[in-house]
Amino acid sequence: MLIQTGQTVLFQGDSITDCGRPRDDSDSHLGLGYPSLIAAQLPFRQPQLEITFVNRGVGGGRVPSLQERWQGDCIDLKPDWVSILIGINDACAIAGDDLPGYDVDGYEAGYRDILTQVRDETGARLIILEPFLLHTEHPYDFISPIAKIRQALDPIIQVARTLGAEFDAITVPLDDMFQETSKDVDPAHWAADAIHPTPAGHAFIANAWLKAVGAM
Repeated sequence: MLIQTGQTVLFQGDSITDCGRPRDDSDSHLGLGYPSLIAAQLPFRQPQLEITFVNRGVGGGRVPSLQERWQGDCIDLKPDWVSILIGINDACAIAGDDLPGYDVDGYEAGYRDILTQVRDETGARLIILEPFLLHTEHPYDFISPIAKIRQALDPIIQVARTLGAEFDAITVPLDDMFQETSKDVDPAHWAADAIHPTPAGHAFIANAWLKAVGAM
């Protein structure tokens, strides 16, 4: 088990991490997604540990928006662990040219910036959850078709993997894991709109996270 008693775990990301968390900064409620499941399961499995969990995921988030709020929503919190899941909105923006001039290189530069800040200013360990996309259809008319998002996402996943190795992070290959389990289970079971996990999808992420830190 890598996480030690007395440590603080910070979850960062977009709506998948946010998942309805309150905005009063009390951290008494972590939302309805995988952070809450982890915060329930880890103390259950390791009751001797006293761990603080904080969720600062924000719906719609991309790497540039993480950069904008990184000081207050990460560095100032002085976490011992920073868990990040970011990239699907970046892929959607690149696929739809929503942010003119923004591309995979911009994603990489911005991601490297926030990881460097964590390393240099907090010394926290990093957990990088690679972004994912399920092979089903989404109902949204304001983003690109799945195939085009996938084309943009694949190099973003590779960037997340490369940065994970560069910063000695624990890396969780969620896209590969979801593709593997979807060979036997309808992908809509995990994310009905291809992007946002169902309760089962959030449980899948939580279990993968817990295994990665040695809690299962």
